[in-house]
Amino acid sequence: MSTTTRLITADELLVMPHRDEHGNDCLLELIRGEVRRMSPTGITHGVLCTEVGAEIRNFVKEHDLGIVCGAETGFIVERDPDSVLGADVAFISYERLAKIENLDKFGPTAPDLAVEVMSPGNSPREMEEKVGLYFGAGARAVWVFNPKKHTATAYTSPSEARVFDEDEKFDGGEVLPGFTLDLAKLFAVGKK
Repeated sequence: MSTTTRLITADELLVMPHRDEHGNDCLLELIRGEVRRMSPTGITHGVLCTEVGAEIRNFVKEHDLGIVCGAETGFIVERDPDSVLGADVAFISYERLAKIENLDKFGPTAPDLAVEVMSPGNSPREMEEKVGLYFGAGARAVWVFNPKKHTATAYTSPSEARVFDEDEKFDGGEVLPGFTLDLAKLFAVGKK
């Protein structure tokens, strides 16, 4: 006997209550029509998302390049069945923004730049899958920050990446030329 699970669409996810089985608020992503619940993160993750997002936002605003979205803004990265990822930080250029018809819905494609900060529950395979999905939907770059290893990986395609150690200056590549980030300072979370 086979059972069939009904696949969820991006539009259904958008209006779905984001609650777990106990009624607690939670974050959701959609992978090939199946809802994945995301656990709340620790303080380190939250601080890194905020710090990286603030640095990108300041640079983007100063150079009038587009907009920066905060944690867990949803982007449709596959259709039929749908996949929706919530980037920790996302940059959308004005050129790409002009093609979005409704800002109250999920982004219809990947952002120009998707930033993910690894949580203790994220596996390297999961990050690899997300990187592939972002690029498949048109991302120009994906950055993955690893708080445990104190590294940042800048992907220019699913198979091309540069890993920056904490003693290096991270740069914005072709998506944000001139942008730099002091990784040692960034990873000194909670240290005075």
